[in-house]
Amino acid sequence: KPPALDGKARQAIIVVAHPTPLQAPPMNPDTAHLWKAPRWALALLLAMLGTLGPFSIDTYVPAFAAIGAATGATPLQLQQTFSAYLFGFAFMNLFHGALSDSFGRRPVVLCGLVAFTLASVGCALSQSIGQLIFFRAVQGLSTGAGIVVSRAVVRDLFPPTEAQRVMSQITIYFGVAPAIAPLVGGLLLDWWGWRAIFWLLVGVGAALTLANWRLLPETLPRAQRQPFQVRDLLRGYGQLLSDPRFLLLALASGIPFNGMFLYVLSAPAFLGDVLQLRPTQFFWLFVLTIAGIMAGSWLSGRMAGRVRPRHQIMKGVRVMLIVSAINVLANALLAPSAWWSLWPIAIYAFGWALMVPVVTLLVLDLHPARRGMASSLQAVVGSTANGVVAGVLAPLVMHSALGLAVAAGGLLCTGLFSWMWLHKHWPEVGRRAHEVI
Repeated sequence: KPPALDGKARQAIIVVAHPTPLQAPPMNPDTAHLWKAPRWALALLLAMLGTLGPFSIDTYVPAFAAIGAATGATPLQLQQTFSAYLFGFAFMNLFHGALSDSFGRRPVVLCGLVAFTLASVGCALSQSIGQLIFFRAVQGLSTGAGIVVSRAVVRDLFPPTEAQRVMSQITIYFGVAPAIAPLVGGLLLDWWGWRAIFWLLVGVGAALTLANWRLLPETLPRAQRQPFQVRDLLRGYGQLLSDPRFLLLALASGIPFNGMFLYVLSAPAFLGDVLQLRPTQFFWLFVLTIAGIMAGSWLSGRMAGRVRPRHQIMKGVRVMLIVSAINVLANALLAPSAWWSLWPIAIYAFGWALMVPVVTLLVLDLHPARRGMASSLQAVVGSTANGVVAGVLAPLVMHSALGLAVAAGGLLCTGLFSWMWLHKHWPEVGRRAHEVI
C-alpha cells in the first residue's frame, strides 16, 4: 500500500502523470515598468489597432452603389475590392509576425499604420475601379500589422488567465467601432460623397500612428528576438506548418468566423435586396452582431481561470451550432424579414466571441519563441478563408437568405470538425498544466 500523501505532493504527481506541451512561455520581465496605466487602457489601445481593418471595410459598405455609379464598376468588380483587401491582408500576414519577432513589436505596428494612411489617401483620390482595387489591396497589406502584433503584445505581458481577460476586453472595445462604422459611412456618403469615407480613414490612420508612437511600449526583449535570416524564417514556418495542432486550432478559430463575416460581405445584397433596408439602416446588422461579440467577450473574460479552456470552447461551439440549425430551418419555412433574420447572426457572434480568445491563446502558446509568427499564420489561415468567402462563396449566395444560412452553417461545421479532430488526437490541448484531472 503506498504511503499517504498530502495534497501538494499528490497534485505534483498528477501533474507529472499528465504532462502537456502547452507550457506557459516566458513573459517580458519588465512588464510592471512597461505599462503602468490600468489594464483596460492597454486593451483600448490594442483594440483600436485591431479594429482598424474591420472599420476600413464596414464604413464603405453603404457606398457600394455610389462607387459603382461614379466609376462604372460592375457588382462583381465592387466585390473584388473586398477580395483585394483580404488577400493583401492574408499575404502580408506571413511577414508581420515574423518581422515583429526579429525587430520588435513597436516598429512593425508604426510602419503598418503609416502605410495604411498613405493607401487611404490613394483610395480617396482613385479615378477608376482598378485604382481603388489596387489601393484597397495596399490597405490590406498594412492593416494586419496591428491585428497580428497586438495579440503577441498581450501574451508578452500577461500570463494565460490574465491574457484571456485582456483579450476579452480588447474584443469588447473592438466591437464599438465596427458597430458605428456603417452609420458613419452612410452619413458621410449622404453629406459629402463616397470619397469622404476614405478621407476619414486617412484621419483615423494618422491619429493611430501618433497615439501608438507616443504610448505603445516595446514588449519583446532583445534577448528573445529571433535572427532575421531567410533560413531561420523558413525553419520557423516549417515548424509551425508541420504541427497539426497549430493548423487545426487555426482552422477552428478562423473558419467559424466566416459564418458571420459572410453576412457582412453580403450586406449590400442581403440587406438592400433581400430585406429591403435602406443604406442608412444597414447599421442594424452591425449593431446586433457587435452586441453579440461584446456579450460573448465579456462572458469569456468572466470565465477566465474558472472554466477549462476546452470546455469553454465547446460552450461557444454549441451556441453557434444550435443557432445555425435554427437559422436554416427558419429560412426554409419563413420569408426573410428584418424583424427576425438578423437575430441569429447576433447569437452566432456571441458563441464565436465566447470561444475565440481561448483558441487564440492556445495557438500563441504552442511555440512560445515564435509567438509573433504563430499569430501571423493564424491570421493568414483566417484571412485566406475570408478572401475565398468574399470572392467565391459570397457572390453565389448573397441574394438568398436560405443560401446564406446554409453556407454559414457549413463554415461552422468545418471549424467544428477541426476542433473535434484535435481533441480526439491531442486531448491535452486545452487542459491547464496545473489541473487535477
